[in-house]
Parts: sequence; structure tokens; C-alpha cells
Amino acid sequence: MAHSFENPTQIVEALDRSQYVAEEEFATALFLLLRLHKPLLVEGPPGVGKTEIAPVLAALLDTELIRLQCYEGLDVNAAVYEWNYQKQLLGIRLQEGSGLSIEEKEKHIFGHEYLLERPLLRSIMAKTKPPVLLIDELDRSDEEFEAFLLELLSAFQISIPEMGTIRAKHKPFVILTSNRTRELSDALKRRCLYHWIDYPGLEKEMKIVKKHLPAIEESLLVQIVNEVQKLRQRKLIKTPGVSETIDWAESLLALGYRELNTVAFDKTLGCILKSAEDISQVKKERADIML
Repeated sequence: MAHSFENPTQIVEALDRSQYVAEEEFATALFLLLRLHKPLLVEGPPGVGKTEIAPVLAALLDTELIRLQCYEGLDVNAAVYEWNYQKQLLGIRLQEGSGLSIEEKEKHIFGHEYLLERPLLRSIMAKTKPPVLLIDELDRSDEEFEAFLLELLSAFQISIPEMGTIRAKHKPFVILTSNRTRELSDALKRRCLYHWIDYPGLEKEMKIVKKHLPAIEESLLVQIVNEVQKLRQRKLIKTPGVSETIDWAESLLALGYRELNTVAFDKTLGCILKSAEDISQVKKERADIML
């Protein structure tokens, strides 16, 4: 798997065949992730392709993708494991009159068959090959959960009080993403490789859209991407990402537009801007320019 890529250039080419556009620098970070088995932290604004790299990489490696979506209040039960209490109660009832000691009963009901594996535990219990573990939008979780991750990221192991320490037989390839709504700890960053994905330039964004919509005409593609690049220079509540650019282009094609004229722009602005304030502001500024 990891050894199938001899250098970052091969990763760039493989990603390109999978409709993912990446530069050599990002491919180098992915290459080191695979070679060194070191987690990769990818930061950047929303909608620039941070999350999308994980399923693409899993497909290239022909391995399982395991995703943990982070949110405020995420805890061990949702992220790592919890016990199947109903099954444990049934097990206790079946043990009644068995003559087993309390210690023997506890050892039985706190075994693997009563354990509900959540994404993090699943990732280190893989039996055949290393999965790709995506820990998405880590900045949305609490600092306490972030601290809990340190054991997994440094030693690829998880401690369960009732069972002891479970170590990975096949270390997962870990990708963490963050929109940087808060600063992540230095302790976590020390355990990771790092890459920042910014909004793409004109040529790269055109290439990305073309990958997703190969039938789009060059003139319309240029108009769309140029307009998006201009919108990103404005002070908006929600700056459009590449995903919005693709949505906008796809919507214009579906409506049969072959150029981004005023009518097309006004009718489809909700595909690229996602707040009433931003739409109102942009329409007003365009109207003022046309006066």
C-alpha cells in the first residue's frame, strides 16, 4: 500500500486520476503520512477539499475509510467505545447460579463481545490492513476530547479501564482536519505532520471544476471562476469555497446557461452565497456599478 507510491509525484498523478487536484507540497505531506505512519493535520477554510482527501486516499489504498465527525460535547462513548449494557444485563442473568466468582463474572461481561466499537476503537482494531481514519473538524470538539486523542496519535493505542490497553495491529493512516475556528494545542500539533490548504488560484480552481464537470465550456468556466475569485475579495459572512464554485457551475449547466449574464447571476446567486446578507450586499453593489 504505502510502498506502492515511490515518490510524491506518483501521488499527484494518482490523485489527478481520482479527480482530486493537488500540488507537490500536499502530495509530499501525504507521502510522509504513508511512509512514516504519522498523523496529518490539514487546516484551511471550509470548502477547499480537506475532508475529500480521506475517501480518495482510502480508495487509492483499497482500504476502509473510518470517519469521526467532531462536534461540541463529543465524548468517549460516541468516539471510542461504550458497553452494551442490555447485553451485559442479560449475561449477568444467565450467569446466576453458575457458581462463578464475582471476578470471573466481571471478566466475562467486560469482554469484546459486549463492547460497542466506535470510530477510534474500530480504527485500531482493524484485522487485515490499516484503514484511513478521518477525524473531521477537530476544532469543533472540546479541548478535553482533543487531549484524549494524544494517546491514540502518539502510540496508536487506547486504554479501556475494564480491559486494559488495546494496541493497533495495523496502525491507521490518520487525517485530521480543522477549519481553525479555534487554535489546536501544541501537544497535538507536535504529534502530526501539517499542511494548510488555502483557496485556490484561478488556474487551479478552473482545473478542479473541469475535473468535476468535463463538459463545461471554457468561456463559461472562465466567467464563473473569475466571479468567484472576485467574491472572495469581498467582506462576506460566508466566503464561498471550491465546493460552492462546483455547485454554481453545475446549476448553471442544468439551467441551460452558456454564459454568466446578469439574469443567470441573479437567479443562481444562492448557489454560491449562503446568507441573505451576502446576497443582498452583492446584488446592491452590482446594481450600483451598473447605474
